Amino acid sequence: MLKTDAIDTFIAGTQILRSVNVDMAINKTVGMIGRNGAGKTTFMRAIMGVLPVTSGSIFINGKDVTKAPAHIRVQLGVGYMPEDRRLIPEFTVEENILLPLDALGKTRDRQRLEWIYELMPEIARFADRKAITLSGGQQKLVALGRALIIGRSLLLLDEPFEGVAPALAQRLIEVIAALKSENMTILLTESDHVHSESLLDELYVIERGHVEHKTMK
Repeated sequence: MLKTDAIDTFIAGTQILRSVNVDMAINKTVGMIGRNGAGKTTFMRAIMGVLPVTSGSIFINGKDVTKAPAHIRVQLGVGYMPEDRRLIPEFTVEENILLPLDALGKTRDRQRLEWIYELMPEIARFADRKAITLSGGQQKLVALGRALIIGRSLLLLDEPFEGVAPALAQRLIEVIAALKSENMTILLTESDHVHSESLLDELYVIERGHVEHKTMK
Protein backbone atom coordinates (compact mmCIF):
# COMPACT_ATOMS: atom_id res chain seq x y z
CA MET A 1 0.00 0.00 0.00
CA LEU A 2 2.81 2.43 0.90
CA LYS A 3 6.41 2.14 -0.21
CA THR A 4 9.21 4.67 0.06
CA ASP A 5 12.50 4.10 -1.68
CA ALA A 6 15.47 5.95 -0.16
CA ILE A 7 13.72 9.29 0.31
CA ASP A 8 15.65 12.34 1.50
CA THR A 9 13.97 15.52 2.71
CA PHE A 10 15.44 18.89 3.64
CA ILE A 11 13.84 21.77 5.53
CA ALA A 12 15.50 25.20 5.29
CA GLY A 13 18.70 23.57 4.09
CA THR A 14 18.86 21.00 6.89
CA GLN A 15 18.47 17.34 6.03
CA ILE A 16 15.68 15.74 8.07
CA LEU A 17 15.01 12.38 6.37
CA ARG A 18 17.96 10.26 5.32
CA SER A 19 17.42 7.53 2.72
CA VAL A 20 14.19 6.31 4.34
CA ASN A 21 12.84 2.94 3.20
CA VAL A 22 9.38 1.89 4.40
CA ASP A 23 7.28 -0.90 2.92
CA MET A 24 3.71 -1.30 4.24
CA ALA A 25 1.49 -4.14 3.11
CA ILE A 26 -2.25 -3.70 2.58
CA ASN A 27 -4.47 -4.04 5.68
CA LYS A 28 -1.58 -3.72 8.15
CA THR A 29 -1.22 -1.33 11.08
CA VAL A 30 2.33 -0.05 11.28
CA GLY A 31 3.98 2.10 13.91
CA MET A 32 6.82 4.59 13.51
CA ILE A 33 8.42 5.33 16.86
CA GLY A 34 10.87 8.09 17.64
CA ARG A 35 11.65 10.97 19.91
CA ASN A 36 10.47 14.51 19.24
CA GLY A 37 12.48 15.93 16.37
CA ALA A 38 13.42 12.52 14.99
CA GLY A 39 11.57 13.13 11.70
CA LYS A 40 8.18 11.46 12.19
CA THR A 41 6.06 14.46 11.19
CA THR A 42 8.38 15.28 8.31
CA PHE A 43 7.92 11.75 7.01
CA MET A 44 4.13 12.06 7.20
CA ARG A 45 4.19 15.40 5.40
CA ALA A 46 6.46 14.03 2.71
CA ILE A 47 4.06 11.13 2.12
CA MET A 48 1.18 13.60 1.82
CA GLY A 49 3.11 15.79 -0.62
CA VAL A 50 3.13 18.76 1.73
CA LEU A 51 6.95 18.66 1.82
CA PRO A 52 8.95 17.78 -1.31
CA VAL A 53 11.48 14.96 -1.31
CA THR A 54 14.95 15.80 -2.60
CA SER A 55 15.62 12.27 -3.81
CA GLY A 56 14.02 8.85 -3.71
CA SER A 57 10.49 7.72 -4.57
CA ILE A 58 7.07 7.37 -2.91
CA PHE A 59 4.51 4.83 -4.10
CA ILE A 60 0.91 4.56 -2.90
CA ASN A 61 -0.89 1.40 -3.97
CA GLY A 62 1.68 0.96 -6.73
CA LYS A 63 1.35 4.51 -8.10
CA ASP A 64 4.40 6.76 -8.13
CA VAL A 65 3.32 9.97 -6.37
CA THR A 66 6.78 11.34 -5.64
CA LYS A 67 6.24 14.56 -7.55
CA ALA A 68 2.45 14.59 -7.49
CA PRO A 69 0.64 17.43 -5.65
CA ALA A 70 -0.97 16.77 -2.29
CA HIS A 71 -4.54 16.51 -3.61
CA ILE A 72 -3.54 13.46 -5.67
CA ARG A 73 -2.89 11.57 -2.43
CA VAL A 74 -6.37 12.46 -1.23
CA GLN A 75 -7.88 11.26 -4.50
CA LEU A 76 -6.11 7.92 -3.91
CA GLY A 77 -7.97 7.52 -0.62
CA VAL A 78 -5.26 8.69 1.76
CA GLY A 79 -6.44 10.32 4.99
CA TYR A 80 -4.11 12.35 7.23
CA MET A 81 -4.56 13.33 10.86
CA PRO A 82 -1.84 15.87 11.79
CA GLU A 83 -0.43 15.98 15.30
CA ASP A 84 -1.84 19.46 15.95
CA ARG A 85 -5.29 18.53 14.58
CA ARG A 86 -5.56 21.62 12.32
CA LEU A 87 -9.30 22.05 12.77
CA ILE A 88 -10.95 25.32 11.75
CA PRO A 89 -12.09 26.69 15.14
CA GLU A 90 -15.20 28.52 13.93
CA PHE A 91 -16.45 25.60 11.83
CA THR A 92 -18.75 23.05 13.40
CA VAL A 93 -17.58 19.50 13.99
CA GLU A 94 -19.51 18.30 10.94
CA GLU A 95 -18.16 21.10 8.74
CA ASN A 96 -14.61 20.17 9.76
CA ILE A 97 -15.18 16.50 8.99
CA LEU A 98 -16.63 17.26 5.55
CA LEU A 99 -13.98 19.84 4.68
CA PRO A 100 -11.78 17.54 2.51
CA LEU A 101 -14.76 16.72 0.30
CA ASP A 102 -15.70 20.38 0.03
CA ALA A 103 -12.11 21.33 -0.81
CA LEU A 104 -12.04 18.79 -3.64
CA GLY A 105 -15.42 19.85 -4.93
CA LYS A 106 -16.85 16.41 -4.26
CA THR A 107 -20.42 15.61 -3.25
CA ARG A 108 -20.84 15.34 0.51
CA ASP A 109 -20.93 11.63 1.29
CA ARG A 110 -23.67 11.34 3.91
CA GLN A 111 -23.35 7.55 4.05
CA ARG A 112 -19.66 7.80 4.89
CA LEU A 113 -20.42 10.51 7.44
CA GLU A 114 -23.02 8.32 9.14
CA TRP A 115 -20.50 5.47 9.25
CA ILE A 116 -18.03 7.79 11.02
CA TYR A 117 -20.72 8.78 13.50
CA GLU A 118 -21.49 5.12 14.18
CA LEU A 119 -17.79 4.44 14.70
CA MET A 120 -17.45 7.43 17.06
CA PRO A 121 -20.90 8.27 18.43
CA GLU A 122 -19.38 10.81 20.80
CA ILE A 123 -18.61 13.18 17.92
CA ALA A 124 -22.09 12.69 16.50
CA ARG A 125 -23.44 14.10 19.77
CA PHE A 126 -21.64 17.39 19.27
CA ALA A 127 -21.77 17.54 15.47
CA ASP A 128 -23.29 21.04 15.56
CA ARG A 129 -20.82 22.48 18.06
CA LYS A 130 -17.94 24.65 16.94
CA ALA A 131 -14.54 22.98 17.11
CA ILE A 132 -13.18 25.72 19.36
CA THR A 133 -15.52 24.60 22.17
CA LEU A 134 -14.10 21.04 22.31
CA SER A 135 -11.36 19.63 24.50
CA GLY A 136 -8.05 18.60 22.93
CA GLY A 137 -9.01 14.93 23.09
CA GLN A 138 -12.39 15.56 21.50
CA GLN A 139 -10.67 17.52 18.75
CA LYS A 140 -8.44 14.50 18.08
CA LEU A 141 -11.53 12.40 17.46
CA VAL A 142 -12.89 15.02 15.07
CA ALA A 143 -9.55 15.16 13.24
CA LEU A 144 -9.69 11.39 12.91
CA GLY A 145 -13.21 11.67 11.53
CA ARG A 146 -12.00 14.22 8.98
CA ALA A 147 -9.19 11.86 7.91
CA LEU A 148 -11.70 9.01 7.55
CA ILE A 149 -14.14 10.95 5.35
CA ILE A 150 -11.59 10.69 2.56
CA GLY A 151 -9.17 8.03 3.85
CA ARG A 152 -10.61 4.77 2.55
CA SER A 153 -7.37 2.90 1.85
CA LEU A 154 -4.47 4.45 3.78
CA LEU A 155 -4.65 6.37 7.04
CA LEU A 156 -1.74 8.44 8.40
CA LEU A 157 -2.08 9.26 12.10
CA ASP A 158 0.60 11.58 13.47
CA GLU A 159 0.94 11.29 17.27
CA PRO A 160 -2.74 10.40 17.80
CA PHE A 161 -2.30 9.91 21.56
CA GLU A 162 -0.14 12.99 22.24
CA GLY A 163 -1.62 15.29 24.89
CA VAL A 164 -4.77 13.20 25.28
CA ALA A 165 -6.27 12.24 28.64
CA PRO A 166 -5.97 8.51 29.45
CA ALA A 167 -9.69 7.82 28.94
CA LEU A 168 -9.69 9.41 25.48
CA ALA A 169 -6.41 7.72 24.58
CA GLN A 170 -8.08 4.39 25.36
CA ARG A 171 -11.05 5.42 23.23
CA LEU A 172 -8.74 6.21 20.33
CA ILE A 173 -7.10 2.80 20.72
CA GLU A 174 -10.55 1.17 20.51
CA VAL A 175 -11.46 3.13 17.37
CA ILE A 176 -8.17 2.33 15.62
CA ALA A 177 -8.56 -1.33 16.56
CA ALA A 178 -12.04 -1.28 15.00
CA LEU A 179 -10.59 0.17 11.79
CA LYS A 180 -8.34 -2.86 11.41
CA SER A 181 -11.44 -4.87 10.54
CA GLU A 182 -12.37 -2.33 7.83
CA ASN A 183 -9.51 -3.40 5.52
CA MET A 184 -7.60 -0.17 6.13
CA THR A 185 -3.85 0.26 6.10
CA ILE A 186 -2.74 2.48 8.99
CA LEU A 187 0.54 4.21 9.78
CA LEU A 188 0.75 5.88 13.18
CA THR A 189 3.58 7.66 14.93
CA GLU A 190 4.41 7.87 18.62
CA SER A 191 7.34 8.84 20.80
CA ASP A 192 7.08 5.28 22.18
CA HIS A 193 4.61 2.48 21.59
CA VAL A 194 3.05 2.35 25.04
CA HIS A 195 -0.40 3.07 23.63
CA SER A 196 -0.13 1.41 20.25
CA GLU A 197 1.75 -1.82 20.94
CA SER A 198 -1.40 -3.97 20.95
CA LEU A 199 -2.46 -2.48 17.59
CA LEU A 200 0.72 -2.93 15.58
CA ASP A 201 1.55 -5.55 12.99
CA GLU A 202 4.93 -3.98 12.19
CA LEU A 203 7.23 -1.42 13.76
CA TYR A 204 9.76 1.09 12.45
CA VAL A 205 12.07 3.16 14.63
CA ILE A 206 13.23 6.59 13.44
CA GLU A 207 16.24 8.40 14.89
CA ARG A 208 17.83 11.53 13.40
CA GLY A 209 16.06 10.88 10.12
CA HIS A 210 17.23 7.27 9.79
CA VAL A 211 14.55 4.57 9.82
CA GLU A 212 15.05 0.95 10.83
CA HIS A 213 12.53 -1.87 10.64
CA LYS A 214 12.12 -3.77 13.91
CA THR A 215 10.81 -7.29 14.46
CA MET A 216 7.68 -7.38 16.58
CA LYS A 217 7.88 -9.65 19.62
